[in-house]
Amino acid sequence: VQLQASGGGLVQAGGYLRLSCAASGRTFRSYNMGWFRQAPGREREFVAFISWSGGSTYYGDSVKGRFTISRDNAKNTVYLQMNSLKPEDTAVYYCAAQLVGAEVYEYWGQGTQVTVSS
Repeated sequence: VQLQASGGGLVQAGGYLRLSCAASGRTFRSYNMGWFRQAPGREREFVAFISWSGGSTYYGDSVKGRFTISRDNAKNTVYLQMNSLKPEDTAVYYCAAQLVGAEVYEYWGQGTQVTVSS
């Protein structure tokens, strides 16, 4: 599985962005998907998870109520809608694929930069 993240950019605090992650291959439905982020000098942080069917979602505490993860299996794409952005959301955002039943995320996208100005 190859993952291509896009949609990052520069936005003012309080604004919004929608990230997309397009997956190659025919087995997208076999993977749970996640979004992670990493800010300079900080460890990678879990942002959001969505199960293969879209029936289950989980969020990191820092983004609950502001971010929404979704997926379109017909388009092999997972999305991250980010609202009410804060400067502390500034980071490189990565999408990742986890084979259903596995414990680790096996495939990672290249990352897309999100910068929130105050």
